[in-house]
Amino acid sequence: MRKLRNLKAYLTISFIAAAIVGAITLFGTRTESHAIIAALVTFIVMLVVIATLDLSVKQEPQDPNKPKLS
Repeated sequence: MRKLRNLKAYLTISFIAAAIVGAITLFGTRTESHAIIAALVTFIVMLVVIATLDLSVKQEPQDPNKPKLS
């Protein structure tokens, strides 16, 4: 269940970033094709970056009362 929740979060964050970049590009260049391309590239890049960052964090359960380096 945790993985499905992460997937939804990844897609939501990537979609929001793509929408922002697409809107900025559309208002800046006034061409729909450039805005769509920029939004799609942003969506893919953000999805890969967020997933890579999540993979780099090791999630292990730990007792909060026990020191980490012992």
